[in-house]
Amino acid sequence: MPQGQYFESSQVSPGQLDVLWANGWRHFGNYFYRYWINFTSEGLRHVLPLRIRLAQFAYSESQRRIRRRNRDLRVVIQPTALDDATRELFERHKQRFTENIPESLHAFLSEQPDRVPCRNEEIAVYDGERLVAKSFLDIGKQATSSVYGVFDPSYAKRSLGILTMLIEIEYSLERGDEFYYPGYAYHEPSHYDYKKRFAALEWFDWQGNWRCLPDGHRG
Repeated sequence: MPQGQYFESSQVSPGQLDVLWANGWRHFGNYFYRYWINFTSEGLRHVLPLRIRLAQFAYSESQRRIRRRNRDLRVVIQPTALDDATRELFERHKQRFTENIPESLHAFLSEQPDRVPCRNEEIAVYDGERLVAKSFLDIGKQATSSVYGVFDPSYAKRSLGILTMLIEIEYSLERGDEFYYPGYAYHEPSHYDYKKRFAALEWFDWQGNWRCLPDGHRG
């Protein structure tokens, strides 16, 4: 169980989003939260908010391979819509989990996810006409923040979760954004460590400061 702060809001402006993200806040639906300690099944964990300083971002060789490997897939970026194909993809995606299994996408997104509580865009990835991955990106004034991502487990070898993150970063760069927020990880090793493997990564120290994440702390 996390310990921290929260509030609810149905409308937050792009500029307000930038300020919230810069102070360690995130949201699922209308529920905004931040917490610095979490008690998990593996014990006490110290929360590590992350962001990428986009002007300094560069691909790793493995990320370039992921991009090349998926050149045959089609990408559509548009206002978020939770249609039947998305819900079916989510049902396949959640079969990967054995604990803390989310019931629906509305655990993360509002009933009007494209505009409540803020503008949200989806990155939809297709193999032909088959939807194989989708991620959801909040749009601020000079930053973006990844809310959640789903992918078809039968495409696991394609690293589609990393692919959608890379596309989100590219989209943020095209917008001229300063920061991209991939979400939380932990100081301790965890299944969130994939978020630590990006260049130009910074972490929030809960004292109001963002600090460079050294390579040795990236999992």
